[in-house]
Amino acid sequence: MKQAQKAGDIRTIYILADEYKRLTYPDVLIRLLIAILEAIPVRGRWAKRVLRMPIPSEHHIRELRSLLDAAEEADVVNRDSRERSESAKVNISASPAAKAEAQTGSKRTTDTTQSFRAKKLDVLERHLRDYKSALSSGVGAVDEFTCVVVDDFYLLAPESQPDVLDYLHRLLRDTPLYLKVATVRHRTTLVRNQPQTVGVELSQDVEAIDLDRTLEDLRSTQAFLTEMIDSLGKRVGYDHLSSELFNPEALEALTLASGGVPRDFLTILTHAIEVGIATGNTRWLTPTLINKGASQLAWHTKRGGMREDASGDTAGLERLLTDLLGFCLKEERKTAFLIAKDDAQKLPDTFERIQQLMDFKLIHIVEPDTSAASGRGGRFAAYTLDFSFFMEPRRRNIEIIEFWKVDDQRRRRGIREAPVYPLARAQEAYANTSLPQDPSGLLEEIE
Repeated sequence: MKQAQKAGDIRTIYILADEYKRLTYPDVLIRLLIAILEAIPVRGRWAKRVLRMPIPSEHHIRELRSLLDAAEEADVVNRDSRERSESAKVNISASPAAKAEAQTGSKRTTDTTQSFRAKKLDVLERHLRDYKSALSSGVGAVDEFTCVVVDDFYLLAPESQPDVLDYLHRLLRDTPLYLKVATVRHRTTLVRNQPQTVGVELSQDVEAIDLDRTLEDLRSTQAFLTEMIDSLGKRVGYDHLSSELFNPEALEALTLASGGVPRDFLTILTHAIEVGIATGNTRWLTPTLINKGASQLAWHTKRGGMREDASGDTAGLERLLTDLLGFCLKEERKTAFLIAKDDAQKLPDTFERIQQLMDFKLIHIVEPDTSAASGRGGRFAAYTLDFSFFMEPRRRNIEIIEFWKVDDQRRRRGIREAPVYPLARAQEAYANTSLPQDPSGLLEEIE
């Protein structure tokens, strides 16, 4: 899906990567190039067509569409036939007719055959400068800031992500176009260093803009979400919707239940309103209604998103999640846990999988750097399980770590006392195919 739209003096070329996620490289890149070139404006397009003047972008689009349907590699044979004239020697005593024939001479045909393998990627590399020129001339014809936005980039095959980013970065660099890639941090491979560096590097080639609101600073996240809901309320005639809709504790409960994710915030809000109407509680929203609304956005829904987006990692991540839930809710009976910084350095791949659970909003970071109580040395990162795992239905005999509250020393309540989840255990759970993937039985057991 691609579309070009104007917002003030900004022209946006929006491309949804979800439509191309099943394509292999370089076909996925060809599709992206076609989408960008199709959205580029051409001043005087119809006049040029009438006058049969060349339009570079349209020429490239036709070639790219033809290339898209070609084999990735093909044997190409070129045959070159040339005629060469040869003059015969003339006998001075020959008849006039013989002399004329000798002067005319004979022709010999020579065939030359060249064979080579043509690759799609070679074509794209040879014409990169041509595509860049077409884009620059097209955008230069309008007085607008033009931005190419590739959304859901993480859905593309991880092994081809650096190649796609590398080409787009080189294509749009030094042009009037700007590249924005919307993705999930720990499902994205920005660079590959072997056998040569391909891709982009943060803080060197590109800059990261973090759009996520986390539970690290609950007050700031709640203020942002409150502003969002009040802004929506003003569109339908409510000046301060948040104060009219929520009781004093409900807004905090909704922020916690959503994990600070705006989409989940609005979804849970909708469900909570429906529950309130169904039960006759229409005065305002309470934490109880929020938690019941959140139960409809349970882990099953988020698990479905993980299954869709994680591809080959799904089974291992589900085993890891099940083991983590068992560790927290069954063994330790607490809703938060710590990861040792030393563990993260020793087992970076396993720590990355913990981060992926965070990307899927199944866990949330609450403190990136803390110490631990009970004489446990070192530094730790603190996380909480998503509230859907323990708030509705409410798990019995589980200590809910109220990390959003602080003690008299301004330390988050309960965080330093949280148990340490060993990454060696996480690594084993991820790899052990005999362990259960579905945590449903575990959660029912903890009821």
